[in-house]
Amino acid sequence: MTEQERPVYAVIGSGYMGGGIAQSLALSGADVRIADVDIQIARSNRERLITEAAQFASDGLFPADASEIIAERLTAATIEDAVVGASFIEEAVPEKIEIKHATLRRISEAAAPDAVIGSNTSTILIGKLAEAVVNPERFLGVHFSNPAPFIPGVELIPHAGTDAEILPVVEQIVAATGKETARVKDATGFVLNRLQYALFHEATQLVEEGVASPEDIDTIVRTTFGFRLPFFGPFAIADMAGLDVYAFCYASLQTEFPERFATPKALADLVEAGKLGTKSGAGFLDVPADRTPELIAYRNKAYVAMKKLVDELGPAPIHPAQS
Repeated sequence: MTEQERPVYAVIGSGYMGGGIAQSLALSGADVRIADVDIQIARSNRERLITEAAQFASDGLFPADASEIIAERLTAATIEDAVVGASFIEEAVPEKIEIKHATLRRISEAAAPDAVIGSNTSTILIGKLAEAVVNPERFLGVHFSNPAPFIPGVELIPHAGTDAEILPVVEQIVAATGKETARVKDATGFVLNRLQYALFHEATQLVEEGVASPEDIDTIVRTTFGFRLPFFGPFAIADMAGLDVYAFCYASLQTEFPERFATPKALADLVEAGKLGTKSGAGFLDVPADRTPELIAYRNKAYVAMKKLVDELGPAPIHPAQS
Protein backbone atom coordinates (compact mmCIF):
# COMPACT_ATOMS: atom_id res chain seq x y z
CA MET A 1 0.00 0.00 0.00
CA THR A 2 1.51 3.31 -1.09
CA GLU A 3 1.45 6.46 1.02
CA GLN A 4 -1.25 7.88 -1.23
CA GLU A 5 -3.43 4.79 -0.74
CA ARG A 6 -3.18 4.64 3.05
CA PRO A 7 -6.17 5.92 5.02
CA VAL A 8 -5.60 8.88 7.31
CA TYR A 9 -6.73 8.65 10.93
CA ALA A 10 -6.21 10.85 13.97
CA VAL A 11 -5.93 10.08 17.68
CA ILE A 12 -6.49 12.99 20.02
CA GLY A 13 -4.80 12.27 23.33
CA SER A 14 -1.34 10.75 22.93
CA GLY A 15 -0.85 9.26 26.39
CA TYR A 16 -0.82 5.61 27.35
CA MET A 17 -4.22 4.66 25.90
CA GLY A 18 -4.22 7.02 22.93
CA GLY A 19 -0.65 6.13 22.07
CA GLY A 20 -1.42 2.42 22.09
CA ILE A 21 -4.43 2.98 19.86
CA ALA A 22 -2.28 5.05 17.48
CA GLN A 23 0.33 2.28 17.32
CA SER A 24 -2.37 -0.28 16.49
CA LEU A 25 -3.87 1.89 13.76
CA ALA A 26 -0.47 2.66 12.22
CA LEU A 27 0.49 -1.02 12.15
CA SER A 28 -2.87 -1.78 10.49
CA GLY A 29 -1.81 0.23 7.44
CA ALA A 30 -2.96 3.79 8.16
CA ASP A 31 -1.22 7.13 8.44
CA VAL A 32 -1.98 8.37 11.94
CA ARG A 33 -1.71 11.86 13.37
CA ILE A 34 -1.56 12.26 17.12
CA ALA A 35 -2.36 15.42 19.06
CA ASP A 36 -2.47 16.52 22.67
CA VAL A 37 -2.99 19.66 24.76
CA ASP A 38 0.37 20.88 23.47
CA ILE A 39 2.18 19.90 20.28
CA GLN A 40 5.41 19.39 22.22
CA ILE A 41 3.66 16.72 24.31
CA ALA A 42 2.46 15.04 21.12
CA ARG A 43 5.98 15.16 19.65
CA SER A 44 7.49 13.73 22.83
CA ASN A 45 4.90 10.95 22.90
CA ARG A 46 5.56 10.17 19.23
CA GLU A 47 9.22 9.53 20.09
CA ARG A 48 8.17 7.42 23.05
CA LEU A 49 5.86 5.32 20.87
CA ILE A 50 8.62 4.70 18.33
CA THR A 51 11.07 3.65 21.05
CA GLU A 52 8.41 1.53 22.72
CA ALA A 53 7.61 -0.18 19.42
CA ALA A 54 11.28 -1.13 19.04
CA GLN A 55 11.22 -2.74 22.49
CA PHE A 56 7.96 -4.54 21.71
CA ALA A 57 9.51 -5.84 18.49
CA SER A 58 12.61 -6.99 20.39
CA ASP A 59 10.31 -8.84 22.81
CA GLY A 60 8.51 -10.52 19.90
CA LEU A 61 5.27 -8.63 20.58
CA PHE A 62 5.31 -6.42 17.45
CA PRO A 63 6.54 -7.14 13.91
CA ALA A 64 10.32 -6.80 13.52
CA ASP A 65 9.96 -3.56 11.53
CA ALA A 66 7.29 -2.02 13.77
CA SER A 67 9.47 0.87 14.93
CA GLU A 68 10.27 1.88 11.36
CA ILE A 69 6.63 1.56 10.29
CA ILE A 70 5.41 3.69 13.18
CA ALA A 71 8.14 6.29 12.61
CA GLU A 72 7.02 6.56 8.99
CA ARG A 73 3.29 6.63 9.56
CA LEU A 74 2.91 8.48 12.88
CA THR A 75 3.09 12.27 12.98
CA ALA A 76 2.46 14.82 15.71
CA ALA A 77 0.18 17.81 15.12
CA THR A 78 -2.16 20.25 16.76
CA ILE A 79 -5.71 19.02 17.26
CA GLU A 80 -7.05 21.01 14.32
CA ASP A 81 -4.22 19.98 11.98
CA ALA A 82 -4.49 16.35 13.07
CA VAL A 83 -8.16 15.98 12.18
CA VAL A 84 -8.21 17.87 8.86
CA GLY A 85 -8.60 15.26 6.13
CA ALA A 86 -8.82 12.36 8.57
CA SER A 87 -11.60 9.86 7.84
CA PHE A 88 -11.61 8.41 11.38
CA ILE A 89 -10.77 10.25 14.59
CA GLU A 90 -10.46 8.66 18.03
CA GLU A 91 -10.72 10.84 21.13
CA ALA A 92 -8.68 9.47 24.06
CA VAL A 93 -8.35 12.39 26.48
CA PRO A 94 -8.79 12.16 30.30
CA GLU A 95 -12.06 10.76 31.64
CA LYS A 96 -13.62 14.09 32.62
CA ILE A 97 -16.71 15.20 30.75
CA GLU A 98 -15.68 18.86 30.58
CA ILE A 99 -12.32 17.93 29.02
CA LYS A 100 -13.97 15.55 26.57
CA HIS A 101 -16.67 18.07 25.64
CA ALA A 102 -14.11 20.78 24.93
CA THR A 103 -11.96 18.39 22.91
CA LEU A 104 -14.84 16.89 20.93
CA ARG A 105 -16.07 20.37 20.10
CA ARG A 106 -12.67 21.29 18.67
CA ILE A 107 -12.42 17.99 16.81
CA SER A 108 -15.85 18.12 15.22
CA GLU A 109 -15.59 21.79 14.21
CA ALA A 110 -12.27 21.23 12.41
CA ALA A 111 -12.89 17.78 10.91
CA ALA A 112 -14.61 17.02 7.64
CA PRO A 113 -18.41 16.81 8.08
CA ASP A 114 -18.41 13.10 7.22
CA ALA A 115 -15.39 12.12 9.33
CA VAL A 116 -16.31 9.40 11.82
CA ILE A 117 -15.49 10.34 15.41
CA GLY A 118 -15.08 7.79 18.19
CA SER A 119 -14.55 8.22 21.91
CA ASN A 120 -12.50 5.86 24.03
CA THR A 121 -14.53 6.69 27.15
CA SER A 122 -15.04 3.78 29.51
CA THR A 123 -17.65 5.34 31.79
CA ILE A 124 -19.37 8.39 30.30
CA LEU A 125 -22.61 7.94 28.35
CA ILE A 126 -22.03 8.43 24.63
CA GLY A 127 -25.27 10.41 24.37
CA LYS A 128 -23.89 12.92 26.89
CA LEU A 129 -20.62 13.27 24.99
CA ALA A 130 -22.53 13.67 21.70
CA GLU A 131 -23.95 16.96 23.00
CA ALA A 132 -20.62 18.62 22.17
CA VAL A 133 -20.24 17.09 18.70
CA VAL A 134 -21.10 18.88 15.48
CA ASN A 135 -23.02 16.38 13.31
CA PRO A 136 -23.44 13.90 16.19
CA GLU A 137 -24.80 11.23 13.86
CA ARG A 138 -21.16 10.38 12.93
CA PHE A 139 -20.18 9.92 16.60
CA LEU A 140 -20.03 6.74 18.73
CA GLY A 141 -18.04 5.07 21.48
CA VAL A 142 -15.04 3.03 20.33
CA HIS A 143 -13.74 1.64 23.61
CA PHE A 144 -10.33 -0.03 23.50
CA SER A 145 -8.96 -1.75 26.62
CA ASN A 146 -5.65 -1.31 28.37
CA PRO A 147 -3.05 -2.12 27.05
CA ALA A 148 -4.54 -1.14 23.71
CA PRO A 149 -1.98 -2.86 21.44
CA PHE A 150 -2.50 -6.25 23.07
CA ILE A 151 -6.11 -6.55 24.29
CA PRO A 152 -8.16 -7.81 21.33
CA GLY A 153 -11.68 -6.70 22.27
CA VAL A 154 -13.26 -3.33 21.46
CA GLU A 155 -16.72 -2.14 22.50
CA LEU A 156 -18.68 -0.17 19.88
CA ILE A 157 -21.34 2.00 21.48
CA PRO A 158 -23.70 4.02 19.26
CA HIS A 159 -25.91 6.62 20.91
CA ALA A 160 -29.54 7.15 19.98
CA GLY A 161 -28.63 9.51 17.16
CA THR A 162 -25.72 7.56 15.64
CA ASP A 163 -26.10 6.79 11.94
CA ALA A 164 -26.19 2.97 11.77
CA GLU A 165 -24.26 3.07 8.48
CA ILE A 166 -21.03 4.10 10.21
CA LEU A 167 -20.92 0.97 12.38
CA PRO A 168 -19.66 -1.37 9.62
CA VAL A 169 -17.08 1.27 8.67
CA VAL A 170 -15.69 1.36 12.21
CA GLU A 171 -15.84 -2.43 12.46
CA GLN A 172 -13.60 -2.66 9.38
CA ILE A 173 -11.15 -0.12 10.80
CA VAL A 174 -10.88 -2.03 14.07
CA ALA A 175 -10.74 -5.43 12.33
CA ALA A 176 -7.73 -4.22 10.34
CA THR A 177 -5.85 -3.89 13.65
CA GLY A 178 -6.54 -7.56 14.37
CA LYS A 179 -9.11 -6.82 17.05
CA GLU A 180 -12.68 -8.02 17.54
CA THR A 181 -15.65 -5.71 18.06
CA ALA A 182 -18.96 -6.12 19.86
CA ARG A 183 -21.89 -3.72 19.55
CA VAL A 184 -23.49 -2.64 22.83
CA LYS A 185 -26.13 -0.09 23.75
CA ASP A 186 -25.37 3.23 25.40
CA ALA A 187 -25.85 2.31 29.07
CA THR A 188 -23.91 3.30 32.16
CA GLY A 189 -20.76 1.18 32.37
CA PHE A 190 -21.50 -0.32 28.94
CA VAL A 191 -20.78 -4.09 29.15
CA LEU A 192 -17.11 -4.44 30.02
CA ASN A 193 -17.14 -2.34 33.17
CA ARG A 194 -20.48 -3.55 34.46
CA LEU A 195 -19.17 -7.11 34.38
CA GLN A 196 -15.68 -6.24 35.58
CA TYR A 197 -16.90 -4.23 38.54
CA ALA A 198 -19.60 -6.76 39.43
CA LEU A 199 -16.85 -9.37 39.83
CA PHE A 200 -14.65 -6.99 41.79
CA HIS A 201 -17.54 -6.04 44.08
CA GLU A 202 -18.28 -9.67 44.95
CA ALA A 203 -14.57 -10.35 45.45
CA THR A 204 -14.26 -7.52 47.94
CA GLN A 205 -17.38 -8.77 49.74
CA LEU A 206 -15.72 -12.16 50.18
CA VAL A 207 -12.62 -10.51 51.63
CA GLU A 208 -14.68 -8.35 53.99
CA GLU A 209 -16.64 -11.42 55.14
CA GLY A 210 -13.38 -13.21 55.90
CA VAL A 211 -14.13 -16.04 53.47
CA ALA A 212 -10.76 -15.83 51.70
CA SER A 213 -7.77 -13.54 51.23
CA PRO A 214 -7.24 -11.40 48.12
CA GLU A 215 -4.38 -13.72 47.09
CA ASP A 216 -6.51 -16.86 47.38
CA ILE A 217 -9.45 -15.26 45.58
CA ASP A 218 -7.16 -14.24 42.71
CA THR A 219 -5.85 -17.82 42.56
CA ILE A 220 -9.37 -19.24 42.40
CA VAL A 221 -10.49 -16.81 39.69
CA ARG A 222 -7.52 -17.28 37.38
CA THR A 223 -7.38 -21.08 37.78
CA THR A 224 -11.09 -21.93 37.57
CA PHE A 225 -13.79 -19.94 35.80
CA GLY A 226 -11.32 -17.24 34.73
CA PHE A 227 -9.31 -19.98 33.00
CA ARG A 228 -12.29 -20.58 30.69
CA LEU A 229 -12.89 -16.96 29.76
CA PRO A 230 -10.39 -16.58 26.88
CA PHE A 231 -12.46 -19.16 25.01
CA PHE A 232 -16.03 -18.90 26.32
CA GLY A 233 -18.19 -16.13 27.69
CA PRO A 234 -20.63 -16.54 30.58
CA PHE A 235 -23.52 -17.75 28.41
CA ALA A 236 -21.49 -20.42 26.63
CA ILE A 237 -20.11 -21.60 29.99
CA ALA A 238 -23.62 -21.79 31.45
CA ASP A 239 -24.97 -23.67 28.44
CA MET A 240 -22.19 -26.26 28.71
CA ALA A 241 -22.63 -26.66 32.46
CA GLY A 242 -26.39 -27.07 32.13
CA LEU A 243 -28.91 -24.35 32.86
CA ASP A 244 -30.75 -26.63 35.27
CA VAL A 245 -27.49 -26.94 37.25
CA TYR A 246 -27.24 -23.16 37.32
CA ALA A 247 -30.81 -22.92 38.59
CA PHE A 248 -30.02 -25.39 41.42
CA CYS A 249 -26.90 -23.39 42.34
CA TYR A 250 -28.91 -20.17 42.48
CA ALA A 251 -31.39 -21.87 44.80
CA SER A 252 -28.52 -22.91 47.08
CA LEU A 253 -27.02 -19.41 47.13
CA GLN A 254 -30.43 -17.98 47.97
CA THR A 255 -30.48 -19.82 51.31
CA GLU A 256 -27.94 -17.23 52.50
CA PHE A 257 -28.25 -14.39 49.97
CA PRO A 258 -31.85 -14.35 48.69
CA GLU A 259 -31.68 -10.94 47.04
CA ARG A 260 -28.03 -10.86 45.98
CA PHE A 261 -28.41 -14.13 44.08
CA ALA A 262 -32.00 -14.06 42.91
CA THR A 263 -32.46 -16.40 39.94
CA PRO A 264 -32.38 -14.38 36.69
CA LYS A 265 -35.73 -14.48 34.91
CA ALA A 266 -34.08 -15.35 31.60
CA LEU A 267 -32.52 -18.45 33.20
CA ALA A 268 -35.73 -19.53 34.94
CA ASP A 269 -37.73 -19.15 31.71
CA LEU A 270 -35.32 -21.31 29.72
CA VAL A 271 -35.26 -24.06 32.36
CA GLU A 272 -39.05 -24.04 32.56
CA ALA A 273 -39.19 -24.43 28.78
CA GLY A 274 -36.82 -27.42 28.94
CA LYS A 275 -33.99 -25.51 27.25
CA LEU A 276 -31.08 -26.63 29.39
CA GLY A 277 -28.11 -25.74 27.21
CA THR A 278 -25.94 -27.93 25.01
CA LYS A 279 -27.35 -31.18 26.41
CA SER A 280 -30.82 -30.26 25.13
CA GLY A 281 -29.68 -28.45 21.97
CA ALA A 282 -31.08 -25.14 23.12
CA GLY A 283 -30.12 -22.58 25.72
CA PHE A 284 -28.85 -19.04 25.69
CA LEU A 285 -26.78 -19.68 22.55
CA ASP A 286 -28.72 -22.58 20.98
CA VAL A 287 -25.70 -24.77 20.23
CA PRO A 288 -27.02 -27.79 18.28
CA ALA A 289 -26.87 -30.97 20.35
CA ASP A 290 -25.08 -32.82 17.54
CA ARG A 291 -22.15 -30.39 17.85
CA THR A 292 -21.66 -31.09 21.55
CA PRO A 293 -18.88 -33.69 21.08
CA GLU A 294 -17.01 -31.27 18.79
CA LEU A 295 -17.49 -28.46 21.32
CA ILE A 296 -16.24 -30.59 24.23
CA ALA A 297 -13.18 -31.66 22.21
CA TYR A 298 -12.40 -28.00 21.45
CA ARG A 299 -12.88 -27.04 25.09
CA ASN A 300 -10.51 -29.72 26.36
CA LYS A 301 -7.84 -28.89 23.78
CA ALA A 302 -8.13 -25.19 24.58
CA TYR A 303 -7.74 -25.69 28.32
CA VAL A 304 -4.69 -27.92 27.94
CA ALA A 305 -3.10 -25.39 25.58
CA MET A 306 -3.83 -22.58 28.03
CA LYS A 307 -2.25 -24.52 30.91
CA LYS A 308 0.89 -25.10 28.83
CA LEU A 309 1.06 -21.37 28.07
CA VAL A 310 0.62 -20.44 31.73
CA ASP A 311 3.33 -22.92 32.74
CA GLU A 312 5.66 -21.59 30.03
CA LEU A 313 5.19 -17.97 31.14
CA GLY A 314 5.46 -18.76 34.82
CA PRO A 315 3.84 -16.81 37.63
CA ALA A 316 3.17 -13.09 37.21
CA PRO A 317 5.75 -10.90 39.00
CA ILE A 318 3.27 -9.56 41.56
CA HIS A 319 4.94 -10.60 44.80
CA PRO A 320 8.48 -9.68 45.95
CA ALA A 321 11.21 -11.66 44.22
CA GLN A 322 12.54 -14.61 46.17
CA SER A 323 16.07 -13.98 47.46
